[in-house]
Amino acid sequence: MKLALNQASKKKTRRLARAAKAAKIAPRPLQLLRPVVHCPTQKYSAKVRLGRGFTLEEIKAAGLTAAYARTVGIAVDHRRQNHSEESLTVNVARLTEYKAKLIVFPKRRGVLKAGDASKEETKAAVQFSGTILPLPKSSTEIVVADITDEMKESKAFTEMRIARWENKVAGHRVKAQNKKKNDK
Repeated sequence: MKLALNQASKKKTRRLARAAKAAKIAPRPLQLLRPVVHCPTQKYSAKVRLGRGFTLEEIKAAGLTAAYARTVGIAVDHRRQNHSEESLTVNVARLTEYKAKLIVFPKRRGVLKAGDASKEETKAAVQFSGTILPLPKSSTEIVVADITDEMKESKAFTEMRIARWENKVAGHRVKAQNKKKNDK
């Protein structure tokens, strides 16, 4: 087993490297805008998280190109596909919200193009730290139903066992009925 006695110094080195990177790219944010995606597998599919990048379809629907999106701090994943309209609309809304808040600096001093920010806006720009447009905390309230006498009387395990057995022997019963019809 190897001891990590340089843990504190490594932590400081990482912090200083993050600060140096932030100063170098200022006023641009350190992180990219990420899409809202559903976790894989049926067990976790109700949970949402931030994904790797927006699909080309989402970027096109927001009125951007993939090349331009990468230059303004939007993560793009050309391999990801949209499987539902809901996720597409959520991510397009996310992109449009980001576009509304975006301050695009002019490439050359004094030469303003369409979509570039004014001098006052560029001076007022501050570097954003942390996750860009973080996911809102979901406050889903659990509603507990009242237990009725009918619920208390039903035996769920017994009903499931009988249903499983009926399903298992259904094929044999159909075969037996067909045999009776053919014999007559």
